[in-house]
Amino acid sequence: MARKTPPASHSITPPLALSQLHLRLQFLEKEHQSLLKQIKRKRTELKNFVEQTRNLATEIFHQTSPSFQKMAELDREIHALFDEIFTTRKFGKQTLKNIEAVYLKLQLTGIISLKPSRKQFNKELDELFDNPEPESDFSRETAEDRWQAQESVESQSVTRTEDKRKIREIFLRLAEIFHPDKVKDSETQKYHTEIMKSINQAYQEGDLARLLEIELLQQVGEVIDNNSEDDLTRKCRTIEQQNQILLNQYENLKRELRLAKNTPEGTMVSDSRKAAKKGIDSMAIMVQTIDNQINVVSQIRDFVKDFREEKMTIKEFLGGPPTLDSLDEEIMEDILEQMLSELMR
Repeated sequence: MARKTPPASHSITPPLALSQLHLRLQFLEKEHQSLLKQIKRKRTELKNFVEQTRNLATEIFHQTSPSFQKMAELDREIHALFDEIFTTRKFGKQTLKNIEAVYLKLQLTGIISLKPSRKQFNKELDELFDNPEPESDFSRETAEDRWQAQESVESQSVTRTEDKRKIREIFLRLAEIFHPDKVKDSETQKYHTEIMKSINQAYQEGDLARLLEIELLQQVGEVIDNNSEDDLTRKCRTIEQQNQILLNQYENLKRELRLAKNTPEGTMVSDSRKAAKKGIDSMAIMVQTIDNQINVVSQIRDFVKDFREEKMTIKEFLGGPPTLDSLDEEIMEDILEQMLSELMR
């Protein structure tokens, strides 16, 4: 008796194409979630750093404002003393030039503000800074270099336009769902109004990650048929495009954070952190640095005042303030910069 062939069972395993699409979709969704998490962390890091910068700037302003006001007063006094010396006292041509040189040196070393109000100063400053402009390299550019640069700019512009279009598509879809006018219940309207505020803000900032977070949180994403090749293909293409925009957004956040850290204010925050780890009060050091500078400038003010009141000879005056001679020249040139940015590395 011949053996009966068992009836063929109906396999529910998706075709090979579907299996590949499922794997592709799984990979893209994993990448998608990873990018969203990275963006969220980097956004928080940037926000915290900017907040720390603002807080430090506010603290510096409150701590140092009186000292800087004192510095400004001393600066005005010294300029006024020199103006009075030049207008009330008579000097020989060479002596006048030497006195002006002392005045100019105080300005160029940063002890007092630069104020070239006399013709002689204008002439000397012109001679000092009269450096020819470097030859432009633009003439050396080849047509190919300029074409490549233009092509790069145009390519970036096309990419940004496409990114904006994709973001707008998601924005419009969410706005269609959560627009307050779409519902009549007052409580639901209030709820939708708050969601729309977040949607509008994210759209205005070009924040695709935030729009997708809202979509995921509200569970209003696109529903697809996992056994439909067309649905899976379309979903893969959509996520792939979104992931590229998210990657761009993440890179932009990293660039913004890097730029923020490289500003003078950002450097101050970083230096302040390093100092704190070493148990150093960087704010106290800054205030002390300013106080030291005030003492230096006060002594110079008194020195110039004594000369105006003829309590010293011209020779003694041209020898320069003793305080100035006792300080290292490099420190004198950098002292103002130290007051604002050198917070103990």
